[in-house]
Amino acid sequence: MTYCVAMNLASGMLFASDSRTNAGVDHVSTFRKMQCFQQPGERLLVLLSAGNLATTQSVVSLLRQRASNAADGNHILTVPSMYDAACLVGETLREIAHRDGPALSQSNIEVGCSFLLGGQIRGEAPRLFNIYPQGNFIEATQDTPYFQIGEAKYGKPIIDRVINYHTAVEDAAKCALISFDSTMKSNLSVGLPIDMLMYDKDDFGPGIHQRITEHDAYFQQLHTGWGQALREAFAALPPMRWKE
Repeated sequence: MTYCVAMNLASGMLFASDSRTNAGVDHVSTFRKMQCFQQPGERLLVLLSAGNLATTQSVVSLLRQRASNAADGNHILTVPSMYDAACLVGETLREIAHRDGPALSQSNIEVGCSFLLGGQIRGEAPRLFNIYPQGNFIEATQDTPYFQIGEAKYGKPIIDRVINYHTAVEDAAKCALISFDSTMKSNLSVGLPIDMLMYDKDDFGPGIHQRITEHDAYFQQLHTGWGQALREAFAALPPMRWKE
């Protein structure tokens, strides 16, 4: 399984993804699930993936292959808007599913996957999309400026309570790490390292990338501090009064 979260906030964007994939307890591996497509000064697109690893890798490979082919004028580095980029990812996903789906279904293998695509292309504001296994998608809004894919339920409560459109990106990063810590506490199929990328609005640079490993002092501080704060908050609440 996997867990990814992306946020589109007033001051910038935050992306985070774990790197664990497993096909049972004897087949646990590490694969990067964050991909970046950049033209310095013109665009940065970040793609997070969850689901069938072979499908997601095929989609990313095809996007990169077509972007490197100068003869192909319509690719992820030339589309005029983030909406068009989301359409392109969705079309590529359907193409791979159509190619591989029939053969895999004969072995009862699920081909589906989902993506979070966010970033900024010069001439428009940063945008964030949740692309479903069928290739269709929805866009984040100021009312709901974040998306999660994969094993999202354990890390959702803290994001729902803390994040809004005007949350600082630095605070969003802290919240995302707590969300991942809560998820890993309850589900062993999500694990370190965590890839994080912070992008400032209208920067059009590569963003700031950081990989969080088990030896990261700040993540360990959050893990210990959040657990202790929860226990203290619980202890401070009044006990339930039973009706007689």
